Amino acid sequence: MCGIAGYFLPRKQADLADIRAMCDQIRHRGPDDEGFHIDGGCALGMRRLSIIDLNTGHQPIRRDGSLWVVFNGEIYNYQDFARIS
Repeated sequence: MCGIAGYFLPRKQADLADIRAMCDQIRHRGPDDEGFHIDGGCALGMRRLSIIDLNTGHQPIRRDGSLWVVFNGEIYNYQDFARIS
């Protein structure tokens, strides 16, 4: 299972070093990839365990220019989504 980390500081800038350190602590959850996103006081991080879709799937994912997502799970009808995106 992948690992997800994040935090929000309402009055401070989030720090990339902090979210990296958090993800380093859960490296065993996902040794295949890592990703980070910082926006103001919000920090997202992930560690990925690749099972399906070994070559893509890097996260966090940006959608519609303003929404950032970190996801862990399985989408059974992923082929339907691939056709419409």
